[in-house]
Amino acid sequence: MNITVSRGREGNPVAKLSGRIDSVNAPEAEQMLLSVCKENPSETLILDCDELQYISSAGLRILLKVKRIIPDIRIINANLEIYEILEMTGFTDMIKVQKAFRVLSVEGCEVIGSGSNGKVYRYDREIIIKVFRESDALPQIERERELARKAFVAGIPTAIPFDVVRIENGGYGMVFELLDAASLAELLISGEKTVDETAQMSIDLLRLIHSQKSKPGLLPNMKRTALGWAEFLEDFLPKTQYGKLRALIEDVPETTSILHGDFHIKNILHHDGECLLIDMDTLCCGHPVFELASMYNAYCGYGETDYSVIENYMGIPWETATAFWRKSLDLYLGSVDAETVRDVENKARLIGFVRMMRRKIRRNGLNTDEGRAEIRYCEDVISELLTKVDSLVF
Repeated sequence: MNITVSRGREGNPVAKLSGRIDSVNAPEAEQMLLSVCKENPSETLILDCDELQYISSAGLRILLKVKRIIPDIRIINANLEIYEILEMTGFTDMIKVQKAFRVLSVEGCEVIGSGSNGKVYRYDREIIIKVFRESDALPQIERERELARKAFVAGIPTAIPFDVVRIENGGYGMVFELLDAASLAELLISGEKTVDETAQMSIDLLRLIHSQKSKPGLLPNMKRTALGWAEFLEDFLPKTQYGKLRALIEDVPETTSILHGDFHIKNILHHDGECLLIDMDTLCCGHPVFELASMYNAYCGYGETDYSVIENYMGIPWETATAFWRKSLDLYLGSVDAETVRDVENKARLIGFVRMMRRKIRRNGLNTDEGRAEIRYCEDVISELLTKVDSLVF
């Protein structure tokens, strides 16, 4: 029996239990755990049972004593035997218990997608795994699973994760059963579908998403998020420009239309004639201009100063990506003249560059020559667009 103590993501003490807790070593185990409680005063104690092989009734009585001291006890990584003991004795009704996760390796697996939160691997012909960058991503995973359920209930076709696993070399992942689905990016790259065909499939799905409404307060509000981006730039933009930018965003009407938040062809999978969304952690609600802004960045914005960025990110040449964006915008807006399309593009581009400038500053762009040049470019684009855009609404 051994106990080691560390700090969790939220600063709570984490006691890692290993070996066995039985009648022989129960007094020692009790002394060790009570000492942990005394030395780490907290409202929450996490017991990591990843290496705990067995717990007897004497060990369960220790848990009751610890719970009197720290009411919020959480058990994680309980193997099947430990979990069954806790369930049979009613401890799962008193304590939040998390079962141990299967361990899988993605070594040698094809990377079919990459984003700010992690990478998506094709594990085999029927399964993909989204591996999160953060080592302790369980709260993030739970949030994304909940958002995916909400989207599914709202009538949005989305791939539902059916399992959470630990990754062999560290971290966690979500497992999706996708029946040999291919992303729209893969269909476009392989030549199986044309720009026009994939753009039509993409926009058909986008229109379906935007036609769905969220209950007030159920999803993050994208207008508030965009206001946060603008506020971040207050010290980096001239006062008059900042004032106009903030007013433009504040004037966008409140709406509960569902937005994906990171909508592009690498996050859309196609199977048996149906398109399915993945990467649901960005699901939100708001005016479509915010969705178009993220789409503009994905297809064009991130590569305006370096075309290779888009090719590396999307897997398609800059020329193809920009053609895809323009076709998508034409299809989304319907039968409108070229001037109207350019006007909407300017609105989306403005929000997109506000987000990019903030992103580059937060990623220490001010500390390198290349970063400072990119930030100046963003500032110049924002300045120019603010002379052209008098409303973000269309």
